[in-house]
Amino acid sequence: MYMYKVIYRRKPTLLEWFPFFYLILNRMLRIAIQTKGRLNEQSVELLREAGVIIKEEKRKFLMRAANFPVEILFLRDDDIPQTVAMGAADLGIVGYNEVAERGYEVDILQYLGFGGCRISLAVPKNVQYNGLDYFNGKRIATSYPNVLQRFFDEKGITAKIHTITGSVEIAPAAGLADAIFDIVSSGGTLISNGLVEVEQVLHSEAVLIGTPQLCEEKMNIVRQLMSRFDSVQKGYGKKYLVLNLPSSALDEAVKILPAMRSPTVIPLAQSGWCSLQTVVDEKELWDIIERLKAIGAEGILVLALEKIVL
Repeated sequence: MYMYKVIYRRKPTLLEWFPFFYLILNRMLRIAIQTKGRLNEQSVELLREAGVIIKEEKRKFLMRAANFPVEILFLRDDDIPQTVAMGAADLGIVGYNEVAERGYEVDILQYLGFGGCRISLAVPKNVQYNGLDYFNGKRIATSYPNVLQRFFDEKGITAKIHTITGSVEIAPAAGLADAIFDIVSSGGTLISNGLVEVEQVLHSEAVLIGTPQLCEEKMNIVRQLMSRFDSVQKGYGKKYLVLNLPSSALDEAVKILPAMRSPTVIPLAQSGWCSLQTVVDEKELWDIIERLKAIGAEGILVLALEKIVL
């Protein structure tokens, strides 16, 4: 599986700076997020969970948060890296795939754990695929020509890359290309268009990007925000478990239960019993419950968990 260690970077031209010039005068920390779509919804939810309130019923191009010193700038996802590189926004929440493709000079500050996908090469299901040499001399349709060109250059593949901004997956059936390079989530779109995924090139998720060399005043706000995001992320997929247990089974229960340090143990009014409290991974929840019941646990409560602040 291919992962990039170094992203090609270029600086915007003066003409590219011009449309955003007036925004730079504002000194409040500014975050650019996608204007619509799933990544927009997840970004807004992350900000809400981090205590940054946006009044969406009055959404505009640029909005100020009600309770935190930030402004939210709503943009197309492919404009976010450029806007952050220019300093017209101090931060951006965008898919890593857009950062890799656009090549602007930004810092990746934090991986956010949502919006996961991959960019893969796919070919018609009826062709004989025997490895990357298949793509030599072939026509590849993609919306990510820069990522693909760097991959092919490193692998020594010579192919004709055609940039398509619309529905890339229909290109082979329409006779426009021999294969495609596109975002894959579940793979259902590929199957419905008679394609099969053959090479996973780049894994992506939402990332928090920043303008290089932010002033210390803004960096203090950025650190606060990142700490809040980290607390929200730590709460993903976690449950808070409370249970009653015979004291004689305590040592065995501690071996079963994970914890950030160790489970909280509280004596009960009834002699010979105690209460345990801890955080568990939701994927392991039912297995842990069955093992606890087997050693005498009772009154097991499973509670929702929003954030973990360390």
